[in-house]
Amino acid sequence: MVDLVALLIAVILLYQIYLFAWVLWYSVFNPGGSAYMREQASRLAALDRPVSIQYEWTPYEAISPALKKAVIAAEDARFTEHSGVEWEAIRKAWRYNERQEQAGRNRRRGGSTLTQQLAKNLFLSADRTYIRKGQELVITYMIEAIMSKRRILELYLNVVEYGNGIFGAQAAARHYFNVDAARLSTFQAARLAAILPNPRVYGKNLQSRYVQSRGRTISARMRSAILPE
Repeated sequence: MVDLVALLIAVILLYQIYLFAWVLWYSVFNPGGSAYMREQASRLAALDRPVSIQYEWTPYEAISPALKKAVIAAEDARFTEHSGVEWEAIRKAWRYNERQEQAGRNRRRGGSTLTQQLAKNLFLSADRTYIRKGQELVITYMIEAIMSKRRILELYLNVVEYGNGIFGAQAAARHYFNVDAARLSTFQAARLAAILPNPRVYGKNLQSRYVQSRGRTISARMRSAILPE
């Protein structure tokens, strides 16, 4: 029994070292995809849907500052200040979701920072388990320890999902507005950020009442959004 426990601990440690090595790699080299992209590609293939993954790496400098501010304003207002995890935001989201469930409503709120979302997208599945959440936290702290905030934001903007099979700023800008990511306006950027909580649903109609209302809120918050140096 002792030997089995020791073996299990060794396997877990080796896996963490493996992940740490990949975090180091991505701090310098750009990913050709992500675990979440591969999972979605498999899902679409299983459904026999003619949807291909749209993804094109775009350097930080070639992404509109408006989109950078919109994403921070929408998803992580204290991005440049925290160390990867906002525990109070997680507690508030937990309480909010409990109230929503008790009221029979479907809308949920996430308490994850941009770094946590990046950790999940790059390395993990979409499963909602305590083990996966724990691993997400470990990877989050690895990322924050190694990468600059600018690099974290660059990676996030390139791998986040913006719709069914649509990943990254360039693919989203092309799909929804037929422009390059560098040319996104404040209005357009705010609408893209508005669909992030559930892009496969909200991305179907950028003219919906929710997206328009959320977009206006994000536009107002963008004025106080702070970009990493």
